[in-house]
Formats: sequence, structure tokens, C-alpha cells
Amino acid sequence: MSARDEILESIRARQLARTPKPTVYRAPPTESDPVEAFAKTLSAQYADVRLLDNMADVPAAIADILRGRNMAPMVHIAPDSELASLDLPNVEIRREPPGQFDAAVTLAPFAIAETGTLAYPSGKGAPASWHFRPVLEIAILRASSVVAELEDVLAALQNGLPSTLNLVSGPSRTGDIEQTMEVGAHGPKALAVLVVRS
Repeated sequence: MSARDEILESIRARQLARTPKPTVYRAPPTESDPVEAFAKTLSAQYADVRLLDNMADVPAAIADILRGRNMAPMVHIAPDSELASLDLPNVEIRREPPGQFDAAVTLAPFAIAETGTLAYPSGKGAPASWHFRPVLEIAILRASSVVAELEDVLAALQNGLPSTLNLVSGPSRTGDIEQTMEVGAHGPKALAVLVVRS
């Protein structure tokens, strides 16, 4: 064996062994109803979560939320939204983007039970800015859209990731300045979620 071969063999002998690829993490399955778990977790993060039997209960719930916050009976709904045909008696519906003192109604396509989080992929009829502009966001969520964890949302989006995916867990909060909690710094000061069971 030449000196060159000895050197190369020595280098090869010192290479680190490849570690096996780790398995994909899966959170332990929850024993409880995912909708109940989602509502409990999000409620603990200062959101108003209400469980409704069907879509017919939505108009009364929206009116009650606005009245409870002493807000004008007016909401903003994106014109291309699936909620465009939503009928709200005694509540004015505007189609332009909401201002900083307005309320907006959105449709949440996904919710995560593990963290109490709404997941909003951006797209036509679901402008991302509408989750940051109003003082109050009212999200309508179908109970069948509640999944166990974030990985389930990403798997559902595997056919085409959106340009943005906003994850909302309660009203906007920050403690950046002197660790003093400030609500509404980057988005709505209040979040209400109407979970429709059917």
C-alpha cells in the first residue's frame, strides 16, 4: 500500500457514520372531541368562541357580538368570499376593505385543535389584509374544518401552497416594549369565532 492509499484510507475511516433519518413527528391523539378541544384552547387565549347548531344561527350571533361590544350594526365581507351571499338582517354589509375601527366577517377554512388556531390560506375571496385591519374579526368556522394539528393543514394544502398562510390564535398581542402586553398592535383587538356544527 502506498503512502497515498494509507492517507486516503485513514480519511475514509474517520468519516462520520450517517445517522438514520428521524421519523415524522405526530402529536399523541387526543381523546376528546377536536371541536371541543379547539374551542377550549382558543377561549383561553381571550377569544369569544361560540358553538352554533347551523348557519341559520349565524346572523343572530353576529348581531349579538356587535351589540355586546357597543359597535354599529355594520360588518365588512370580502366581495369574492364564500360568505358573499350571507344574509344579515339589521346589519349593514360593506364590501370594501375594513378600517381600523370596523368589524370584518371571514370564513376560516381550517382550525387546529392542538393549539386553538385558525389557519387562513390567502387566495381569491380571502385577502390576507382583512385579518390585520379591523378592530374586530368575526370568523365563521365549520366544525368539519377542525383538524388535529398544523401538519394536517399542510397536508390539505399539498396540491398548491398559497402565497401566505396566516395562523391566528386569539386577538393580536405583543409584549415587545418593556414586556407590557399590548392588545391589537398588529391586528384585531378582538376575535370572535362562530363554530357551526352543520
